[in-house]
Amino acid sequence: MTVSDLIDQLKLEVAAGVSGLDREINGGYCGDLLSDVMGNAPMGCIWLTIQGHQNIVAVAHLRDMAAIVLAAGRAPDKACVQKADAKSIPVLLWPGPCFELAGRLTSMGIAESKDP
Repeated sequence: MTVSDLIDQLKLEVAAGVSGLDREINGGYCGDLLSDVMGNAPMGCIWLTIQGHQNIVAVAHLRDMAAIVLAAGRAPDKACVQKADAKSIPVLLWPGPCFELAGRLTSMGIAESKDP
């Protein structure tokens, strides 16, 4: 499934990184502690978080993530949007809680994956 497919199915809003919407999703990860995400998120995953600052883009780039989803009605700050656009990393918005979105992703067949 691509990021674009996911946007269509869940009606997610795109806040940044439009040029990266064709990325393939390789699992998912939830977390707000950046050091945990850097050390444990699988490559190519979609990351669910409530963080909206530019450092999330650096972490996503490091792990070659498919996209970042800001949950709970959070929005990225201006620096985050600029960096995500520059790196072609989609930043998507979900109005509900992370827990609900994680459940929906799991029911769609997107689960935590392990690096190959």
